Amino acid sequence: MSWALAWTSPGRLRAKGIIGMNRRNIRYIGRYNDRHLYPLVDDKLKTKLLAERYGITTPALIGTVTTQFGVKQVAALVEERPGFVIKPAKGSGGKGILVIEGRDGEAYVKPSGAHLSREDLERHVSNILSGLYSLGGSPDVAVIEDLIHFEESLTEYTYEGVPDIRVIVFRGYPVMAMMRLSTAASDGKANLHQGAVGVGLDIASGTALRGVQFDRPQASHPDTGHELASLRIPSWTTLLTLAAGCYEMTGLGYLGTDMVLDRRHGPMLLELNARPGLAIQMANGEGLRERLDLIERQPAGVSVAERVAFAQHHFARRSELPEPSTVPA
Repeated sequence: MSWALAWTSPGRLRAKGIIGMNRRNIRYIGRYNDRHLYPLVDDKLKTKLLAERYGITTPALIGTVTTQFGVKQVAALVEERPGFVIKPAKGSGGKGILVIEGRDGEAYVKPSGAHLSREDLERHVSNILSGLYSLGGSPDVAVIEDLIHFEESLTEYTYEGVPDIRVIVFRGYPVMAMMRLSTAASDGKANLHQGAVGVGLDIASGTALRGVQFDRPQASHPDTGHELASLRIPSWTTLLTLAAGCYEMTGLGYLGTDMVLDRRHGPMLLELNARPGLAIQMANGEGLRERLDLIERQPAGVSVAERVAFAQHHFARRSELPEPSTVPA
């Protein structure tokens, strides 16, 4: 019986320490996240400006569009940029994010090779402003950022998109992590619900523990064919330190930090989430509850470095992925 099937009964889920939405919402989000702090993470522009104040690296801001009148200025804003990203400040789940990685004459080229015109770009920005992708459909702001040039060693593990790393941070401790690898099914986006591959990561070392796609075990990338067992995140302790520091930055006790690895700038913060999803437990094959219980017993006032070291010591795991030579081609 596979590990996925073994989790089908509520009793087995509890035994694995799996937490559900109700426990997450009441025990952790409701208790540790003051609602007045949510705008700091729900608005990506506010998050970016806050991160700059705290010295946490994020993709460079090219500009913003705040009014429909300003839509016609988009082409001028990105004129000197071969690649860039346009995203809604209040979007969620990857909705409304447009990645342009190059030019072909007057056309803008997506990672898939699709070509967009200036009018397509303006229409997308106009839709963002109208709230098409925002939480609750409220009017929004279009944020234009520098393109991320992700770490070259990760190229074979992803398809037409930038892989990102989700770290759950509780009371400032990094408690669980996974990498999300874009696929053809996910349209080049690192979104598990759309078909990205989730790879559980060992908190101690940043190495791959297991892989999952559409809730099924995955030992290799479905498009590139590259095995996942050899995946190891460079600058792992630096990345965990940045993630853990988001606790002091936001004041939120339970949050998800989404990070990327840029080949020039190293680990960078993409965005934060005050209500992070629970699929990270599936990717790791382990529940959050035992780790969260341990952190609740720790004293306050512990430094970022000490919190990271504690997590790396107590949450170390061995990979369950097959050796590369045994993974079917």
